[in-house]
Amino acid sequence: MKPKIFPLARYVLGAMLAFLFVGVAQAQTETTSIAEVTYAINNLFLLAAAVLVLFMQAGFAMLEAGLSSHKNTVNVLFKNTFDVCVGVLLYFLFGYSLMYGENPVLGGFFGWGGFGITNNLDNVEGLSPQVDWLFQAAFAATAATIVSGAVMGRMYFKAYLIYSAVITGLVYPISGHWKWGGGWLDKLGFHDFAGSLLVHSVGGFAALAAVVVMGPRIGRFEGNKINSLGYQGITSSSLGVFILWVGWYGFNPGSQLAFVGALNTNTTMLIAVNTTLSAAAGGLAALAFDWITENKRKPNLLVTLNGILGGLVGITAGCDTVSNWSAIAIGVVAGILSVLGTKLLDRLRIDDGVGAWPVHGLCGIWGGIAVGIFSTNVEHKLSAQIVGSLVIPFWAFITMFFLFYVMDLWGILRVKPSQEKVGLDIVEHGQTEKGVEIAFED
Repeated sequence: MKPKIFPLARYVLGAMLAFLFVGVAQAQTETTSIAEVTYAINNLFLLAAAVLVLFMQAGFAMLEAGLSSHKNTVNVLFKNTFDVCVGVLLYFLFGYSLMYGENPVLGGFFGWGGFGITNNLDNVEGLSPQVDWLFQAAFAATAATIVSGAVMGRMYFKAYLIYSAVITGLVYPISGHWKWGGGWLDKLGFHDFAGSLLVHSVGGFAALAAVVVMGPRIGRFEGNKINSLGYQGITSSSLGVFILWVGWYGFNPGSQLAFVGALNTNTTMLIAVNTTLSAAAGGLAALAFDWITENKRKPNLLVTLNGILGGLVGITAGCDTVSNWSAIAIGVVAGILSVLGTKLLDRLRIDDGVGAWPVHGLCGIWGGIAVGIFSTNVEHKLSAQIVGSLVIPFWAFITMFFLFYVMDLWGILRVKPSQEKVGLDIVEHGQTEKGVEIAFED
């Protein structure tokens, strides 16, 4: 009888492979340290947060498109799309370096670390420079896109192109360096955890500068009458606000920059809860305040939506360092400010298409000051918070006012009255929301 060599060989080979597999697995287990696992989890956490912040661009697009007229929908959506494209590229080329470069320029007015993502940047220890850039680039695009809704229906696209490039490439990174890049505001003790001032007030006051220079849309103000000029989709705007709310969980909790460890985990969860409470309180406070003070005494959905956003902006500076009860108080004040700010603009005959300045500018200032009032950290002084909360908006307003004023003198800022009446979808893009291509000659 012949020996069964092949079955025996299979058993031996299987045993050898199993032994090899166990050995490799054991070696991998021994060489994968706790530090490597921590590194992987923290970087994955920040990647997810960056994606959520980028998703906020969809929220801005839906919010603004819903509040625009049908004849300007394509233009509003195009500006939001353009902000992301130009923002990330310019922030990659030099914006990130201006903000986080370790080599001080002009006495620390901004930093420099070379073009692109280099080793000369003040990257957070324990994070991949690539994912750190991605997270910060999403913030830069957010600061830029705040303006697009405020100027709806009257700005040339070429002017918006110039504005978007300047704010993402220069204005936002320079003021960002003052705090997040270790600049003079950081040394002063100013605290802005996730950007009530550095992101939102920069965008909000840039929007204010734009609408002041351009003036109101045709028909917006007639004597003592304030006309809404109509909007096409409050459903879209409501969806946009909820997308922004969800995206804020990348914006605020992601700014912790780490998740592993009890301190990081607990702080991240505190931030998430504070963000939620302030948003809800802002929405209800805006609703109640407007309902009580308006003669018609009817609940207004748009006011409530802006109150939610105001609460989100207001809590962003101090979400890591205030209690849950303080977060509610911050949201209540922010919601009321969003209403008062809108009324102030109407009284001054300043046409902000979506309420960008009341929500992002005014509530951003409140967020910075609120840190000095409610923070549980004794090192957060009210004096430092007031300085930062005034200087950053002033920087954004002055620089962008000068830019818009120059473009206005140049004749490239505001479209002609005949073009405004037709709508920027046809004038600037030659197409409508329905996909119909139309040639326009003025």
